[in-house]
Amino acid sequence: MELQWSIITLYIPFLISLLALLLLLEQLSYLKKKKFLPGPSLVFPFIGNAVSVVTNPTKFWDLQSSYAKSTPLGISANYIIGRYILYIYSTDLSRKIFANVRPDAFHLVGHPFGKKLFGEHNLIYMFGQEHKNLRRHIAPNFTPKALQIYTNIQQRIILKHLVSWCRMSQNKSIPLRILCRDMNLETSQTVFVGPYLNEESRKRFNVDYNFFNVGLMKLPIDLPGFAFRNARLAVQRLVETLAGCAEESEKKMKSGVEPTCLIDFWMQDNLRELSEKKSSEYSHREIGGHLFDFLFASQDASTSSLLWAVALLESHPEVLERVRKEVANYWVPENDAVITGEQLREMKYTEAVAREVVRIRAPATMVPHIAGVDFPLTENYVIPKGTIVFPSVFDSSFQGFTEPERFDPDWFMEERQEDRVYKRNFLAFGAGAHQCVGQRYAINHLMLFIAMFATLVDFKRDRTDGCDEIAYVPTIVPKDDCRVFLSHRCSGFPPLA
Repeated sequence: MELQWSIITLYIPFLISLLALLLLLEQLSYLKKKKFLPGPSLVFPFIGNAVSVVTNPTKFWDLQSSYAKSTPLGISANYIIGRYILYIYSTDLSRKIFANVRPDAFHLVGHPFGKKLFGEHNLIYMFGQEHKNLRRHIAPNFTPKALQIYTNIQQRIILKHLVSWCRMSQNKSIPLRILCRDMNLETSQTVFVGPYLNEESRKRFNVDYNFFNVGLMKLPIDLPGFAFRNARLAVQRLVETLAGCAEESEKKMKSGVEPTCLIDFWMQDNLRELSEKKSSEYSHREIGGHLFDFLFASQDASTSSLLWAVALLESHPEVLERVRKEVANYWVPENDAVITGEQLREMKYTEAVAREVVRIRAPATMVPHIAGVDFPLTENYVIPKGTIVFPSVFDSSFQGFTEPERFDPDWFMEERQEDRVYKRNFLAFGAGAHQCVGQRYAINHLMLFIAMFATLVDFKRDRTDGCDEIAYVPTIVPKDDCRVFLSHRCSGFPPLA
């Protein structure tokens, strides 16, 4: 026993020296990659600043933005769980990254550890012709005919939830974040897969999506009992559920009935391709995976925009009044008619409000990419291969615009056309080959919500100190979850009793 202990004590100094050497090499590697860029001079061993990202993401990313703005280059550096990261403030450099998504440059990942969550074969990881082919197949899902069917669904669900929210409020304030999230989840499910999810499937779907949402904000520990593992397994179940919906839709479309949801339009086009090529390009499971991409892209981003729309309209009564007047020219709820696609397109100011909400509070503030090669970003700096790069679409939205901190929908009106002059700084929907394919659907949803909420509901914020500060969940929302008092204001509003 004494001999064993003597041997152990003999090796302890060597182990300590080896550990010290590894820590030194880690710091030297970080400093070599960082070079002259602003950022922390020393990072915590192995995990870097991962704890800060998880415990206070708002503070962490604000600090990265401050670092980046402190230099004309518009870049800052940091280190998270063994990965060197770059934060991009400069719009020009962000656009350069978006324009170079290809195998020998940058790989869009959507989340720093996204491939573990979403799987390898995923829309956001595709390049070249494969990516173009998939986007071509997706296009029929967003034609004017399809969008009109979606707007009918969206309005029915929005109205149902507004009635419920007013009942819940009854002279007391209620936080809207989870309520908006639930409304959007029901909207996405119904628009995307319509009648193919029964009530039991929807309940399981909601539970699994919550696992996924929680896991997005946790450390990527893929072990039983950890939130990240729960999220990864939940994604697999969600994809299987959506694959089953695709299979059921295909059977229905073979009978020649008209499409009633997004997957029907996709399967209708798929069957047309099948008749021409004699073989299908995508399996039901692949389509289920792509449907989940849509859900992920639309769900939390839409929730963020709806909350900020309420917050910004309440704090800008002159904008709210203009919206109400414009909507009244096209839609009278007492007539019990839905807002048509043509009417929606005529609501120019309401669309300007929607776009200004997205500009000033871009829901997904950053779009993570991984450098597949050493990439010369500027004359003086080469991004090392394997770096996770975060172009900030949030920061871009405040570059170029006159008084960028001011909420001013008129910038997006045709007579001003400031959105065209500074279009390159409006990156909320991305840019390049991977620009959001469903942005018209997203803007329509936000416009419908603004039009109906402003027309049917009287609302007032339950203001507290810091209520409008930004919180990450993982998209950005008001810190107080947008707590409001609600009551119905329109005779056409369904009775609350």
